[in-house]
Amino acid sequence: MSKWVYHFEEGSQAMRDLLGGKGAGLAEMSSAGLPVPPGFTITTSACREYYANNKHFPDNMWEQSLAALSDVEEKTGKTFGAPTNPLLLSVRSGAAVSMPGMMDTVLNLGLNQETVKGLAELTHDERFAWDAYRRFVEMFGEIVLGTPREKLLRGASQIYGASSNGSHAHHDDVETIKLIVQRYQDIIQGETRQIVPEDPYEQLRMAIAAVFDSWMNRRSIDYRRINNIDDSIGTAVSVQTMVFGNAGDDSGTGVAFTRNPSTGQPVIFGEYLTNAQGEDVVAGIRTPLPITYMAESLPDTYRQLIQIADRLETHYHDMQDIEFTIERGKLWMLQTRTGKRSGRAAVRVAVDMVREGVITKDEALKRVTPNHLEQVLHPVVDPNADAKVLTKGLPASPGAASGKVVFTADDAVKWAERGEPVILVRTETSPDDFHGMVAAEAIVTSRGGVTSHAAVVARGMGKCCVVGCHEIEIDYPSQLFMVGDTPVSAGDWVTVDGNEGQVLLGNIPTIEPILDEYFDTVMRWATEVKRLGVRANADNGPDAQVARDFGASGIGLCRTEHMFFEDERIDHMRDMIMAPNPIARAEALARLEPFQVQDFMDLFRVMDGYPVTIRLLDPPLHEFLPSHEETMLAITDRKLQLRDASTLAQIDELMREINDLTETLEQIERLQEKNPMLGHRGCRLGIVYPEVTEMQVRAIFTAAVRCHQQGIQVIPEVMIPLVAWVTEYRAQEEIVRRVASEVFEEYQIELDYTVGTMIELPRAALTANEIAEQAEFFSFGTNDLTQTTLGLSRDDSARFLAGFVANGIMPDDPFRSIDATGVGELVRFGTDRGRAARPDLKVGICGEHGGDPKSVLFFHNAGLDYVSCSPYRIPIAVLAAAHATIAENESHQAIVPA
Repeated sequence: MSKWVYHFEEGSQAMRDLLGGKGAGLAEMSSAGLPVPPGFTITTSACREYYANNKHFPDNMWEQSLAALSDVEEKTGKTFGAPTNPLLLSVRSGAAVSMPGMMDTVLNLGLNQETVKGLAELTHDERFAWDAYRRFVEMFGEIVLGTPREKLLRGASQIYGASSNGSHAHHDDVETIKLIVQRYQDIIQGETRQIVPEDPYEQLRMAIAAVFDSWMNRRSIDYRRINNIDDSIGTAVSVQTMVFGNAGDDSGTGVAFTRNPSTGQPVIFGEYLTNAQGEDVVAGIRTPLPITYMAESLPDTYRQLIQIADRLETHYHDMQDIEFTIERGKLWMLQTRTGKRSGRAAVRVAVDMVREGVITKDEALKRVTPNHLEQVLHPVVDPNADAKVLTKGLPASPGAASGKVVFTADDAVKWAERGEPVILVRTETSPDDFHGMVAAEAIVTSRGGVTSHAAVVARGMGKCCVVGCHEIEIDYPSQLFMVGDTPVSAGDWVTVDGNEGQVLLGNIPTIEPILDEYFDTVMRWATEVKRLGVRANADNGPDAQVARDFGASGIGLCRTEHMFFEDERIDHMRDMIMAPNPIARAEALARLEPFQVQDFMDLFRVMDGYPVTIRLLDPPLHEFLPSHEETMLAITDRKLQLRDASTLAQIDELMREINDLTETLEQIERLQEKNPMLGHRGCRLGIVYPEVTEMQVRAIFTAAVRCHQQGIQVIPEVMIPLVAWVTEYRAQEEIVRRVASEVFEEYQIELDYTVGTMIELPRAALTANEIAEQAEFFSFGTNDLTQTTLGLSRDDSARFLAGFVANGIMPDDPFRSIDATGVGELVRFGTDRGRAARPDLKVGICGEHGGDPKSVLFFHNAGLDYVSCSPYRIPIAVLAAAHATIAENESHQAIVPA
């Protein structure tokens, strides 16, 4: 018979996949003798079976649960459903991977019209008992029976006679609370045609099913998609004896982190509420107090909490996120799990724990994810900007973001889909707002603390967030909020500063962050570990300098066409295109050459001692000309001006311009292609117009020689683009080597250099052995290789690819993460064939995939020498390359016999 249920004492951290994170944590704490209310965990395998059986509990699961419940009764001396000394339960979710706030919880389960009286007698506090019952009916009605929470709160408001958010119910007398309970029951029945059952066992059965059901609610699915969590793992359910933080002023509830989850500082960080239950802290309904205030109000409990926190971090070797309840002065531990943290905190905690001797450098690197580094690299508000501080709150998640104000999650999604950056402003967020939080650039709440739902979820996603902005008064029907006398309406721009906890009026400029020694340390460790080289795609000196500062080991792609669009260069380029013969074309190219020489010298200077791969001209020539429409409009404009011309000089000038524009239009039409991506571009341009290749190569080696004369170590690599036949390569390589020799002879200097090609067509990959007999290096251009392999235009397919990914047709956008089984196989095949012909062949990639962590892992495993990506993705690629090396080393260790 399958075992679906485990007592807390039966489990361990090693059973995390079966018991979920919460269940495993409760098991570990129970085994360690910490104060944990008794209970049991229903396994993730039971959840999977529940869905496989069309939402029916697996055989014997319910019977095993009842047996475990009987043991809990024995341990507590209480009886579930008894009118005297009743046992009450909490029913909580807990997957193997932490998903804070995404699934459901029911508290105070077991209360009904009879047991509430027993609880009142037991505690000698009728008001406390009925407040617990009110909370239970509200949660059960919303979570299990599906009654909209807003309608329940509106019903409570009618009894209070004022606006209610449920936050002040603990101030009301018993009779008012009883009226609210009855009002809740009426609303639930009216909305769902069901009632909260009186039978505690039916309550438990329905609550367990509701938690299983929450695994597939919208917010859980969205969260898993964003965080790449497998839908099939399921959630466990922890059923635990209730302890009450709302039992008086010597009671309370809180959340604590063993280190600051925003900054990583090694001090306990968290919040607590007196006379409250746990959901009050997480939901942000009441703004809690900093955890350090406990040292004054409950000093003995605070000291015990600090001791347990230290013990848990020592046990798990990582920062812990702890939930606790204090019932009449006694501390109870409800959960411990690895704490979600900001990127900045992740970097510092990893470095500090290595220095403390807790973990190894490899373990530290594994704990810093590429997403963490992206957060660290987030912009910050420009301190010199002229900005009006609208309001201040608590800095819940760092970063800075500007956008237009929206007040609902659905609006955030709609506006973001239109391409508008949005800031989601809410009184507090709930798990149902998750899809809007994903769409928003930042989140602001008027209530809640740094452990509220908004704060925890935003930190986990790396979203900028400010909470507890008490000055904000939101008027949802009018779609505006007020701060004093200042109104801010939906659509108005605000800027959120998550580092300082400020909301600023308007679209305020941001600047790049200042990186600290913790970031530098992680980057140094990653560089020491990784095997795969990381280069940059850079076309100018400033970009190259950014790349070097981030640790790039060279330039893997310099796109020379980008150099032609600046200033007067575009005019010379257009003169070259419009030239009526080779002589005129050569004259125009001669005017361009000094610019190219200077550009290449800038790159060589920055990359002193590192390779610089320069791709010869790639795009079709029409891209350098004005558009057909633009030229037609210009001709029409000149003709209109001609009608009003009053002098011969004006007429002559306009006629000359019309003739020039007409020639340009004719050339545009001659060069126009039906499918320019597969047309006259790449090496085909150099074959038809060899003088273009000659000019570029002369500029490359002139720059190299001049830099060499200045003491700079230059390592030029000339890359021939879009080769399909080896004969195309040979034709261009002959020009490169001939012109290089001419330059060396002119300067009486010989320099080492290499010539290679971009592999961006399937035929090139399939015939890589032939090409490698000539080419000294390969660089896979995975952007175009993806387009030509999959038959997808990167620009046009963007309209439907997201839907394909969402519906499971494709696992990922193939232009973001390499299509491993299709395009990736061509990369592997081309690499293997190329090295079969030339064993010392250097192979890299220079598409956007070079900065994608999943793709970097693939390229490492495929045996490539380097990846190349945009300068600001360098740290991400370096860390991903280190992760790949660590994973490879660990897999080798795993198969080595002891």
